[in-house]
Amino acid sequence: MGVFMSHVRIFDTTLRDGEQSPGFSMNTDEKIRMAHQLAALGVDIIEAGFPIASKGDLEAVMAVSREVREVPIAALARARKDDILAAVEALKPAKHPRMHVFLATSDLHLQVKLHMTREQALEAIASMIKLARNFVAEVEFSAEDAGRTEIGFLCQACAVAVENGATILNLPDTVGFAVPEEYGEMFLKVREHLNDPEHVTLSAHCHDDLGLAVANSLAAVRAGVRQIECTVNGIGERAGNAALEEVAVALAVRKESFGVETKLKLNELYKSSRLLTEITGAQIAPNKAVVGANAFAHEAGIHQDGIIKNPLTYEIISPETVGVPARLLVLGKHSGRHALRESLRELGYEPSDAELSECYRRVTSMADTTKQVRPRDLMTIAHEVIRRKVIATSATPVA
Repeated sequence: MGVFMSHVRIFDTTLRDGEQSPGFSMNTDEKIRMAHQLAALGVDIIEAGFPIASKGDLEAVMAVSREVREVPIAALARARKDDILAAVEALKPAKHPRMHVFLATSDLHLQVKLHMTREQALEAIASMIKLARNFVAEVEFSAEDAGRTEIGFLCQACAVAVENGATILNLPDTVGFAVPEEYGEMFLKVREHLNDPEHVTLSAHCHDDLGLAVANSLAAVRAGVRQIECTVNGIGERAGNAALEEVAVALAVRKESFGVETKLKLNELYKSSRLLTEITGAQIAPNKAVVGANAFAHEAGIHQDGIIKNPLTYEIISPETVGVPARLLVLGKHSGRHALRESLRELGYEPSDAELSECYRRVTSMADTTKQVRPRDLMTIAHEVIRRKVIATSATPVA
């Protein structure tokens, strides 16, 4: 009998929070292309934009709502009437619309940014959540800067949101300040205050300013969160959001540890990453987890030898699982003879031990100056070594 696995929803905000970061802006056609790929990937919700931000954003959300029917579409709105009405307009074509209403709850944001008292904030949350529920069945409330909000007031704000119709509560680490233990504890306290209502889903939305967005998201899952808000390639404001592909693979590889599962099709992760890179023109780091160019590349001889014998020695997940065409055995100064022999075989050569030694000497010598030996470089080396052997053999006098 299998172990029951709880479902974690993946709320993709690539088209909204991700697109807000400098250099990642997308036009309507690009948003539609990306939204179709996100649907193919199997995300649970697509946040398509912030309609009040501009006429173009409103039209883009409307277009995505019209074109992508199989996934619920969310639109962001501040706890203001104009924002909510703009989101309502944008979501009209959506088959499954969701309103995402947010208001800052930390004293810093309330005092410096909004010039509101806590009482005024609670009134705004109550009235605007209620207004949104007049138009859509599913309303999410986000307490902006929740990670720096006094916990008693955060619990109070969440209770008011639920009382007025919110069924999803998002407690974002807006500025990437939290650490996993603190972030998870915050959710546990809110759950306890609300008596853990079954009809309310808790959501995590983490930023990567301290490089902890994925770790914090996973800590939230352990604390009972059942929706994670993330972006493809981790794009987003400042240092970005939790990377969808990293969250997805962590939950899949460590499924028994977390006791949850997603409905994501992991073999669509690489394609999703590449499409976003193509649309935005922003390359990802080679050492980026899961989808980076080096994520399944091996240069060290000891690692290469292990991979040749059994990929599990140095890979916790196969490249094919996430849609990467194949792993790479990179030829460099750290490479070993086993990897070199495999590379030569792939090029159609079956070297003798002497030929392999000479090729190895040349490869390591070239790698010292060029850092990496390309397939065409190896082809040249192999051809020269084998050709010299043939010439030497033919020049030997016949007895």
